[in-house]
Amino acid sequence: MKMTIALAAIAAATLTAGAASAGTMADVQARGKLNCGVTGGQAGFSAPDASGVWHGMDVAYCRAVAAAVLKDPNAVTFVPTTGQTRFTALASGEVDILSRTTTWTFSRDVDLKFSFAGVNFYDGQTFMVPKALGAKTAKDLDGATICIQTGTTTELNLAEYFRKNDMTYEPVPVENNADIQQKYLAGACDVYTSDGSDLASTRSSFKDPQEHIILADVISKEPLGPLVRQGDDQWADVARWTLNALIAAEEFGITTENVEKLSAGTDNPEINRLLGKEGNLGEQLGLDAAWAKRAIAAEGNYGEIFARNVGEKTPIGLARGQNALWEQGGLMYAVPFR
Repeated sequence: MKMTIALAAIAAATLTAGAASAGTMADVQARGKLNCGVTGGQAGFSAPDASGVWHGMDVAYCRAVAAAVLKDPNAVTFVPTTGQTRFTALASGEVDILSRTTTWTFSRDVDLKFSFAGVNFYDGQTFMVPKALGAKTAKDLDGATICIQTGTTTELNLAEYFRKNDMTYEPVPVENNADIQQKYLAGACDVYTSDGSDLASTRSSFKDPQEHIILADVISKEPLGPLVRQGDDQWADVARWTLNALIAAEEFGITTENVEKLSAGTDNPEINRLLGKEGNLGEQLGLDAAWAKRAIAAEGNYGEIFARNVGEKTPIGLARGQNALWEQGGLMYAVPFR
Protein backbone atom coordinates (compact mmCIF):
# COMPACT_ATOMS: atom_id res chain seq x y z
CA MET A 1 0.00 0.00 0.00
CA LYS A 2 2.82 2.40 0.88
CA MET A 3 4.43 1.93 -2.53
CA THR A 4 1.07 2.32 -4.32
CA ILE A 5 0.43 5.64 -2.57
CA ALA A 6 3.95 6.83 -3.41
CA LEU A 7 3.53 5.95 -7.09
CA ALA A 8 0.17 7.71 -7.18
CA ALA A 9 1.75 10.83 -5.72
CA ILE A 10 4.47 10.78 -8.35
CA ALA A 11 1.91 10.31 -11.13
CA ALA A 12 -0.14 13.24 -9.84
CA ALA A 13 2.96 15.41 -9.61
CA THR A 14 3.91 14.46 -13.16
CA LEU A 15 0.53 15.58 -14.47
CA THR A 16 0.81 18.86 -12.53
CA ALA A 17 4.26 19.60 -13.95
CA GLY A 18 3.41 18.34 -17.44
CA ALA A 19 2.74 21.67 -19.10
CA ALA A 20 5.77 23.38 -17.61
CA SER A 21 8.14 20.50 -18.39
CA ALA A 22 7.83 21.16 -22.11
CA GLY A 23 10.17 24.15 -21.76
CA THR A 24 12.55 23.27 -18.94
CA MET A 25 15.59 24.90 -20.51
CA ALA A 26 13.72 28.17 -21.01
CA ASP A 27 12.56 28.01 -17.39
CA VAL A 28 16.11 27.41 -16.16
CA GLN A 29 17.50 30.25 -18.24
CA ALA A 30 14.76 32.64 -17.12
CA ARG A 31 15.39 31.69 -13.48
CA GLY A 32 19.16 31.93 -13.89
CA LYS A 33 19.63 28.83 -11.75
CA LEU A 34 19.58 25.08 -12.28
CA ASN A 35 17.73 23.19 -9.55
CA CYS A 36 19.53 19.88 -9.14
CA GLY A 37 18.22 17.06 -6.93
CA VAL A 38 20.99 15.27 -5.02
CA THR A 39 21.53 13.16 -1.91
CA GLY A 40 21.65 14.92 1.42
CA GLY A 41 25.22 13.82 1.98
CA GLN A 42 27.01 10.95 0.22
CA ALA A 43 30.74 11.60 0.16
CA GLY A 44 32.18 11.35 -3.33
CA PHE A 45 28.83 11.85 -5.04
CA SER A 46 27.00 14.78 -3.44
CA ALA A 47 27.77 16.33 -0.08
CA PRO A 48 28.46 19.85 1.22
CA ASP A 49 31.75 20.63 2.94
CA ALA A 50 32.13 22.58 6.18
CA SER A 51 31.71 25.82 4.23
CA GLY A 52 28.51 24.64 2.57
CA VAL A 53 30.13 24.10 -0.84
CA TRP A 54 28.86 20.99 -2.58
CA HIS A 55 31.25 18.37 -4.02
CA GLY A 56 30.99 14.97 -5.70
CA MET A 57 30.49 13.23 -9.03
CA ASP A 58 26.78 14.00 -9.22
CA VAL A 59 27.47 17.60 -8.20
CA ALA A 60 30.13 17.93 -10.92
CA TYR A 61 27.64 16.76 -13.53
CA CYS A 62 25.09 19.39 -12.48
CA ARG A 63 27.77 22.07 -12.59
CA ALA A 64 28.60 20.94 -16.14
CA VAL A 65 24.94 21.28 -17.17
CA ALA A 66 24.78 24.73 -15.58
CA ALA A 67 27.95 25.75 -17.40
CA ALA A 68 26.52 24.54 -20.72
CA VAL A 69 23.09 26.16 -20.28
CA LEU A 70 23.75 29.20 -18.06
CA LYS A 71 27.45 29.81 -18.81
CA ASP A 72 28.13 29.57 -15.08
CA PRO A 73 29.00 26.28 -13.32
CA ASN A 74 28.07 27.81 -9.98
CA ALA A 75 24.54 28.76 -11.04
CA VAL A 76 23.13 25.67 -9.33
CA THR A 77 20.84 25.20 -6.36
CA PHE A 78 21.42 21.75 -4.88
CA VAL A 79 18.22 20.28 -3.44
CA PRO A 80 18.75 17.38 -1.00
CA THR A 81 16.34 14.47 -1.52
CA THR A 82 15.85 11.03 0.01
CA GLY A 83 15.12 7.72 -1.68
CA GLN A 84 11.46 8.37 -0.90
CA THR A 85 11.21 12.02 -2.03
CA ARG A 86 13.51 12.20 -5.06
CA PHE A 87 11.03 11.12 -7.74
CA THR A 88 8.24 13.38 -6.50
CA ALA A 89 10.71 16.29 -6.44
CA LEU A 90 11.56 15.68 -10.10
CA ALA A 91 8.01 14.92 -11.27
CA SER A 92 6.57 18.01 -9.57
CA GLY A 93 9.14 20.37 -11.07
CA GLU A 94 10.81 21.16 -7.75
CA VAL A 95 14.06 20.10 -9.42
CA ASP A 96 14.98 20.34 -13.11
CA ILE A 97 17.24 17.31 -13.08
CA LEU A 98 17.92 14.50 -10.63
CA SER A 99 21.58 13.58 -10.24
CA ARG A 100 21.41 11.27 -7.26
CA THR A 101 23.01 7.82 -7.74
CA THR A 102 19.71 6.61 -9.22
CA THR A 103 19.46 3.22 -10.90
CA TRP A 104 18.06 3.17 -14.44
CA THR A 105 15.26 0.59 -14.44
CA PHE A 106 12.33 -0.29 -16.69
CA SER A 107 9.67 0.93 -14.24
CA ARG A 108 11.38 4.25 -13.53
CA ASP A 109 11.72 4.91 -17.24
CA VAL A 110 8.37 3.59 -18.51
CA ASP A 111 5.99 3.71 -15.54
CA LEU A 112 7.24 6.79 -13.69
CA LYS A 113 7.81 8.65 -17.00
CA PHE A 114 11.42 9.71 -16.53
CA SER A 115 14.13 9.93 -19.18
CA PHE A 116 17.62 8.85 -18.14
CA ALA A 117 20.49 10.81 -19.68
CA GLY A 118 22.76 7.78 -19.62
CA VAL A 119 24.98 6.02 -17.10
CA ASN A 120 27.58 7.97 -15.15
CA PHE A 121 28.50 5.14 -12.77
CA TYR A 122 28.22 1.37 -13.21
CA ASP A 123 27.65 -0.18 -9.80
CA GLY A 124 26.21 -3.22 -8.05
CA GLN A 125 24.64 -4.04 -4.70
CA THR A 126 26.75 -5.70 -2.05
CA PHE A 127 27.13 -5.88 1.74
CA MET A 128 29.21 -4.24 4.46
CA VAL A 129 29.78 -6.03 7.75
CA PRO A 130 31.88 -5.49 10.85
CA LYS A 131 35.07 -7.52 10.63
CA ALA A 132 34.16 -8.99 14.03
CA LEU A 133 31.03 -10.60 12.53
CA GLY A 134 33.26 -13.10 10.75
CA ALA A 135 31.25 -13.17 7.52
CA LYS A 136 33.33 -13.88 4.42
CA THR A 137 30.61 -14.10 1.74
CA ALA A 138 26.94 -13.18 1.37
CA LYS A 139 26.04 -16.83 2.00
CA ASP A 140 27.21 -16.31 5.59
CA LEU A 141 24.43 -13.77 6.24
CA ASP A 142 21.53 -16.20 6.75
CA GLY A 143 19.40 -14.92 9.65
CA ALA A 144 21.15 -11.53 9.82
CA THR A 145 19.49 -8.20 10.55
CA ILE A 146 20.13 -5.91 7.58
CA CYS A 147 19.89 -2.11 7.37
CA ILE A 148 18.44 -0.99 4.06
CA GLN A 149 17.40 2.36 2.64
CA THR A 150 13.72 2.57 1.76
CA GLY A 151 12.52 3.69 -1.67
CA THR A 152 15.49 2.08 -3.45
CA THR A 153 16.12 -0.89 -5.73
CA THR A 154 18.14 -2.50 -2.93
CA GLU A 155 14.96 -3.56 -1.12
CA LEU A 156 13.76 -5.79 -3.97
CA ASN A 157 17.27 -7.01 -4.83
CA LEU A 158 17.81 -8.10 -1.23
CA ALA A 159 14.49 -9.95 -1.00
CA GLU A 160 15.10 -11.74 -4.30
CA TYR A 161 18.66 -12.75 -3.42
CA PHE A 162 17.70 -14.26 -0.08
CA ARG A 163 14.69 -15.99 -1.58
CA LYS A 164 16.74 -17.54 -4.40
CA ASN A 165 19.30 -18.80 -1.90
CA ASP A 166 16.73 -20.11 0.61
CA MET A 167 17.98 -17.72 3.29
CA THR A 168 16.20 -15.50 5.80
CA TYR A 169 16.92 -12.02 7.12
CA GLU A 170 15.34 -9.32 9.24
CA PRO A 171 15.13 -5.95 7.45
CA VAL A 172 15.79 -2.72 9.32
CA PRO A 173 14.28 -0.05 7.02
CA VAL A 174 15.88 3.41 7.20
CA GLU A 175 15.09 6.51 5.11
CA ASN A 176 18.50 8.12 4.59
CA ASN A 177 22.23 7.45 4.65
CA ALA A 178 22.90 9.33 7.89
CA ASP A 179 20.35 7.27 9.82
CA ILE A 180 21.62 4.01 8.33
CA GLN A 181 25.17 4.83 9.37
CA GLN A 182 24.03 5.64 12.89
CA LYS A 183 22.03 2.43 13.25
CA TYR A 184 24.73 0.25 11.73
CA LEU A 185 27.46 1.62 13.99
CA ALA A 186 25.16 1.34 17.01
CA GLY A 187 24.63 -2.36 16.28
CA ALA A 188 20.95 -2.06 15.37
CA CYS A 189 21.73 -4.24 12.36
CA ASP A 190 24.45 -6.77 11.56
CA VAL A 191 24.77 -5.74 7.93
CA TYR A 192 24.43 -2.67 5.76
CA THR A 193 23.47 -3.34 2.14
CA SER A 194 23.61 -0.81 -0.70
CA ASP A 195 25.48 -0.08 -3.92
CA GLY A 196 29.18 -0.77 -3.54
CA SER A 197 30.06 2.88 -4.11
CA ASP A 198 27.66 3.97 -1.37
CA LEU A 199 29.18 1.49 1.08
CA ALA A 200 32.70 2.65 0.24
CA SER A 201 31.61 6.25 0.71
CA THR A 202 29.99 5.51 4.06
CA ARG A 203 32.93 3.45 5.32
CA SER A 204 35.37 6.25 4.47
CA SER A 205 33.67 8.41 7.12
CA PHE A 206 34.03 5.85 9.93
CA LYS A 207 36.50 6.40 12.75
CA ASP A 208 37.93 2.90 12.15
CA PRO A 209 37.08 2.03 8.54
CA GLN A 210 39.49 -0.92 8.57
CA GLU A 211 37.19 -2.66 11.05
CA HIS A 212 34.48 -2.99 8.40
CA ILE A 213 34.56 -5.22 5.33
CA ILE A 214 32.73 -4.80 2.02
CA LEU A 215 32.02 -8.30 0.78
CA ALA A 216 33.07 -9.26 -2.74
CA ASP A 217 29.61 -10.62 -3.61
CA VAL A 218 27.72 -8.34 -6.04
CA ILE A 219 24.06 -9.35 -6.25
CA SER A 220 22.70 -6.88 -8.83
CA LYS A 221 23.43 -4.53 -11.70
CA GLU A 222 23.01 -0.87 -10.76
CA PRO A 223 23.54 1.47 -13.74
CA LEU A 224 23.38 4.88 -12.07
CA GLY A 225 22.68 8.07 -13.94
CA PRO A 226 20.98 11.47 -14.09
CA LEU A 227 17.36 11.77 -15.19
CA VAL A 228 14.76 14.31 -16.25
CA ARG A 229 11.00 14.34 -16.77
CA GLN A 230 9.66 12.86 -19.99
CA GLY A 231 7.91 15.17 -22.45
CA ASP A 232 10.73 17.65 -23.03
CA ASP A 233 13.06 16.23 -25.66
CA GLN A 234 15.25 19.31 -25.84
CA TRP A 235 16.03 19.22 -22.12
CA ALA A 236 16.63 15.46 -22.24
CA ASP A 237 19.06 16.05 -25.13
CA VAL A 238 20.95 18.69 -23.13
CA ALA A 239 21.20 16.32 -20.15
CA ARG A 240 22.28 13.38 -22.34
CA TRP A 241 24.84 15.18 -24.47
CA THR A 242 26.41 17.01 -21.54
CA LEU A 243 27.16 13.62 -19.97
CA ASN A 244 28.49 12.35 -23.28
CA ALA A 245 30.67 15.45 -23.63
CA LEU A 246 32.39 14.69 -20.32
CA ILE A 247 33.06 11.08 -21.34
CA ALA A 248 34.18 12.05 -24.86
CA ALA A 249 36.55 14.62 -23.37
CA GLU A 250 38.37 11.86 -21.51
CA GLU A 251 38.51 9.74 -24.66
CA PHE A 252 40.06 12.63 -26.58
CA GLY A 253 42.39 13.74 -23.78
CA ILE A 254 40.59 17.06 -23.29
CA THR A 255 41.17 18.31 -19.74
CA THR A 256 40.62 21.42 -17.67
CA GLU A 257 44.21 22.38 -18.44
CA ASN A 258 44.09 22.10 -22.23
CA VAL A 259 40.43 22.67 -23.18
CA GLU A 260 41.01 26.34 -23.91
CA LYS A 261 43.95 25.61 -26.21
CA LEU A 262 42.20 22.75 -28.02
CA SER A 263 39.09 24.84 -28.59
CA ALA A 264 41.14 27.01 -30.95
CA GLY A 265 41.23 24.08 -33.37
CA THR A 266 42.88 20.67 -33.83
CA ASP A 267 43.41 18.16 -36.63
CA ASN A 268 40.63 15.97 -35.16
CA PRO A 269 37.24 16.92 -36.67
CA GLU A 270 35.27 15.36 -33.80
CA ILE A 271 37.17 17.38 -31.18
CA ASN A 272 36.52 20.46 -33.27
CA ARG A 273 32.80 19.69 -33.42
CA LEU A 274 32.65 18.94 -29.70
CA LEU A 275 34.39 22.19 -28.74
CA GLY A 276 32.45 24.31 -31.24
CA LYS A 277 35.20 25.10 -33.73
CA GLU A 278 33.37 23.28 -36.54
CA GLY A 279 29.73 22.44 -37.23
CA ASN A 280 26.64 23.60 -35.37
CA LEU A 281 26.06 21.08 -32.57
CA GLY A 282 25.34 23.81 -30.05
CA GLU A 283 22.75 25.39 -32.30
CA GLN A 284 21.00 22.04 -32.66
CA LEU A 285 20.68 21.86 -28.86
CA GLY A 286 19.46 25.45 -28.62
CA LEU A 287 22.79 26.51 -27.11
CA ASP A 288 25.84 28.38 -28.34
CA ALA A 289 28.93 26.79 -29.89
CA ALA A 290 30.95 26.76 -26.65
CA TRP A 291 28.44 24.79 -24.54
CA ALA A 292 30.57 21.62 -24.30
CA LYS A 293 33.79 23.56 -23.79
CA ARG A 294 32.24 25.21 -20.73
CA ALA A 295 30.84 21.90 -19.46
CA ILE A 296 34.29 20.29 -19.59
CA ALA A 297 36.04 23.33 -18.12
CA ALA A 298 33.66 23.36 -15.14
CA GLU A 299 35.14 20.38 -13.28
CA GLY A 300 36.99 18.40 -15.92
CA ASN A 301 36.38 15.35 -18.05
CA TYR A 302 34.80 12.16 -16.69
CA GLY A 303 38.16 10.71 -15.63
CA GLU A 304 39.16 13.88 -13.79
CA ILE A 305 35.81 13.97 -12.00
CA PHE A 306 36.08 10.29 -11.01
CA ALA A 307 39.67 10.58 -9.74
CA ARG A 308 39.04 13.72 -7.71
CA ASN A 309 35.88 12.49 -5.99
CA VAL A 310 35.99 8.71 -5.57
CA GLY A 311 39.28 7.53 -7.11
CA GLU A 312 42.04 5.44 -5.59
CA LYS A 313 43.82 8.48 -4.12
CA THR A 314 40.71 9.61 -2.20
CA PRO A 315 39.49 8.23 1.16
CA ILE A 316 36.79 6.32 -0.77
CA GLY A 317 39.49 4.62 -2.84
CA LEU A 318 37.57 3.15 -5.77
CA ALA A 319 39.33 1.67 -8.79
CA ARG A 320 37.89 2.55 -12.19
CA GLY A 321 36.81 -1.05 -12.88
CA GLN A 322 33.67 -1.08 -15.03
CA ASN A 323 33.79 2.72 -15.09
CA ALA A 324 37.03 2.77 -17.06
CA LEU A 325 36.88 3.79 -20.70
CA TRP A 326 36.03 1.02 -23.16
CA GLU A 327 39.58 1.15 -24.53
CA GLN A 328 40.83 0.28 -21.04
CA GLY A 329 38.49 -2.65 -20.43
CA GLY A 330 35.60 -0.68 -18.94
CA LEU A 331 32.05 0.08 -20.06
CA MET A 332 32.34 3.84 -20.53
CA TYR A 333 32.26 5.34 -23.99
CA ALA A 334 30.64 8.37 -25.51
CA VAL A 335 28.10 8.38 -28.31
CA PRO A 336 29.73 9.92 -31.45
CA PHE A 337 29.53 13.69 -31.87
CA ARG A 338 28.61 13.72 -35.53
